[in-house]
Amino acid sequence: MMQLYGKTDPRDIPSYSIRDAAKYLRIPAGTISSWVKGRNYPTANGLNFFKPLIITQELKPKLLSFTNLVEIHILRAIRKHHKIQLDNVRKALDYIDEHFQVPHPLAREEFRTDGVDLFIERYGSLINASKARQTDMKEALNAHLERIEPDDTGLAIKFYPFTRSHEEDNPRIVVIDPRIAFGRLVIADTGITTSILAERLKAGDSIEDLADDYDCDPMIIQEAIRCELPAAA
Repeated sequence: MMQLYGKTDPRDIPSYSIRDAAKYLRIPAGTISSWVKGRNYPTANGLNFFKPLIITQELKPKLLSFTNLVEIHILRAIRKHHKIQLDNVRKALDYIDEHFQVPHPLAREEFRTDGVDLFIERYGSLINASKARQTDMKEALNAHLERIEPDDTGLAIKFYPFTRSHEEDNPRIVVIDPRIAFGRLVIADTGITTSILAERLKAGDSIEDLADDYDCDPMIIQEAIRCELPAAA
């Protein structure tokens, strides 16, 4: 594990179930499971095992770190906009690992500055992607990277997940910061967890009640609760 100020780096602490990650990242739990646990797949000679794309700590049940969430968020850009070919994704990720030679390169600022082009070049050549398709992929990756804030070392420390299906219409209202509220999803700059708001709404409090109690704009309260209700549009 990484160390921060003589202690375990909170970004490295396994804190999120696959179900948590699916809710926060708006990705099916089955997809995340295959990325972090691997999966069996049939071949003419029987079952083969596809190794995980994302390295996590060996725990049962499987728990993910903040850095793992960021890595899954970046992979989402490829899955959402392109018919994902996992073998080619792995080869492109291995190439990035070899180039940067640091843990979790997808969660580092260097990936934004140099790695995106390297990844697209390698992945694009593996799937024979056109220049237009590679440009589209770069825009998708950059839209995801803009939701991440690095610390002074270049490693992600804050992450603003998408709260709506359409990425271009996503405010940066909620944030995951492993140093705040044990890494739970909170309203930015407040520490108010979205789960508490959702629980109170289900218990009968109105949006207006919550806005008054937390001295917060009702629209922000509503957007925060959206994160706990993934079926909302």
